Amino acid sequence: MIANNGIADNVSINEVKTRKERSISKYAGKFAVYFLLLLVAFTCLVPFYSMMVTSTHANSDIARKLLLLPGSEFIENYNRLIDTVPIWRGFANTLFITITSTALNLYFSALAGYGFSKFDYKGKNILFLAVLGTMMIPGQLGIIGFFKLMDSFHMLNTYWPLILPSISNAFGIFFMKQMCDSSIPTEILESGRIDGCGEIKIFHRLVLPLLMPAVATLGIFSFIGKWNDFLTPMIILFDNDLQTLPVMIASVKSQFSTDFGAMYVGIVISVIPILIFFSIVSKKIISGVTAGALKG
Repeated sequence: MIANNGIADNVSINEVKTRKERSISKYAGKFAVYFLLLLVAFTCLVPFYSMMVTSTHANSDIARKLLLLPGSEFIENYNRLIDTVPIWRGFANTLFITITSTALNLYFSALAGYGFSKFDYKGKNILFLAVLGTMMIPGQLGIIGFFKLMDSFHMLNTYWPLILPSISNAFGIFFMKQMCDSSIPTEILESGRIDGCGEIKIFHRLVLPLLMPAVATLGIFSFIGKWNDFLTPMIILFDNDLQTLPVMIASVKSQFSTDFGAMYVGIVISVIPILIFFSIVSKKIISGVTAGALKG
């Protein structure tokens, strides 16, 4: 009996040691994961912090020092900025172009992706490959032809060349087709047709709600890309009052010097809407993924 008790005590001690080792390894793994996430977050936030701090210093300090603490020159930099360019006019121009282009891009990309995914017709694969082929051609190569085409349509110095191309976005069509393939069951479409719904009504009532996480994801890429677009507005728009925010910020310089303080203030102004839009739309992505997980 004594020997059996000794064996039982040894077994219980070994179990306790095993549990302690497992708990230690578990906490060590969690610590490593959280440390890595904090490191990534710190790496991502450092440029934003540096941008905010730099916008509060004078040009002499920006050129000579490593700036770690906020300064007191933000108001002076802002006053020089609005004296040099109509920054808020450019903000309004960029906001109008970006919202309109993003809305068109999301709607028609979802519509075209749904068509490529759920309808069978002759030449569909060839047409889809042609759409994907346009993604392999850099947009800069066609800028001269695009300029001549807009000139022949008498659209130069207008917002149409910046808005209308958003209707045919190859990446958006490809992305939405992949999401329709994986997220839209054919049975739902058949039930809608049995109930007497037309194809457009099925798209608006059944397909779009299921695609909202994908729409939100594509919306982030589209909004940021259009908001930061620099080359096309610089070539298409001639009137300074029509220029977008990135072009105005880049023009805050003279022939021999650059006003870095004013430029950093303009960059801060241009980044804030992107952060607000991302914070709003990212909730749609998370809620959509969570709802899908609960339904599954």
